[in-house]
Amino acid sequence: MKDLDAQLLKAHAQDDKAALVALYEQAADAAASLDGACFYLTHAYIFALELDHWNAKHLHARLAMHGRI
Repeated sequence: MKDLDAQLLKAHAQDDKAALVALYEQAADAAASLDGACFYLTHAYIFALELDHWNAKHLHARLAMHGRI
């Protein structure tokens, strides 16, 4: 997770929102709890919405599956 954190910080510093979508989803997949996963999925979803990213619907569905939308 340390490497992923470094990648997230770099993507934020570069304002690389497409990378942030993917990295936050990876963080969600690696999260130790459902709350943690949904926290990261929410971030991925917000950046996806900002970009009209192709993965936005999938991220929305993942959050909805856990009652977070």
